[in-house]
Amino acid sequence: MNITLFPKKDTKPSIWSGGLTYEYMIYPKTANYADRDFVFRISSATIEQTPSEFTKFKGYHRYLVMLDNDLDVEVNKEKKVYEKYEIMEFNSDDEVTSFTKGTDFNWMVSEKISHHKLEITNNNQNCNAEMVILFSLNATVITINEKPYHLEPHDLLVIENKEKENVMFHFSTECLFGILDF
Repeated sequence: MNITLFPKKDTKPSIWSGGLTYEYMIYPKTANYADRDFVFRISSATIEQTPSEFTKFKGYHRYLVMLDNDLDVEVNKEKKVYEKYEIMEFNSDDEVTSFTKGTDFNWMVSEKISHHKLEITNNNQNCNAEMVILFSLNATVITINEKPYHLEPHDLLVIENKEKENVMFHFSTECLFGILDF
C-alpha cells in the first residue's frame, strides 16, 4: 500500500477560460492532461468569471464540489443549484455553464472505469478499494490503520492499494472520500 500526501500549497496554477486550475494528481503519472489520456485527474479550480463554460472532456465522468459557495449552474440548458459541499456528478461532455464565482474540487474519471464514487464523510470507514482519495475540507486528522495524517484545508491524501487490503479510516472532521477500482 502506498500513501501520498499532495498539499494544496504545492499545487501550481494553470489558466482555464473561467479562472485558474490547480492540479493535484493525474493518473497514471505518465498521462498528459492535454492529451486526455488519463484514467483520472484531481484538481481544484477558481471560477472567476460569470457566466463561465466548463471545459468539456469527452469520455469522462466528473465530480465537482464547491468549497466556498453554492453553485448555480445550467447543465444542458437545465438550471440546477448545489449547496456548498454538495456533490455534483455529470458527464464531462455535458454543456455546463456556471453563474457562480468560487473555488471547487474536481475529480474526472475515465468512463472506462466502472466502479468509482465520491461522498462526504466524517464516519469511520473500512474499504479495500484499489484507490482511495481523501480531500480535507478543513484542517483535519485522518487516521489510516491507526497511523495519523495531519492535513491542512484542501490537502489531498491518496492511497494506492493494489493488493486490495482492508483499510480502516477515521476522520476528525468531514472530508471528501472517493474510491475507485480498476
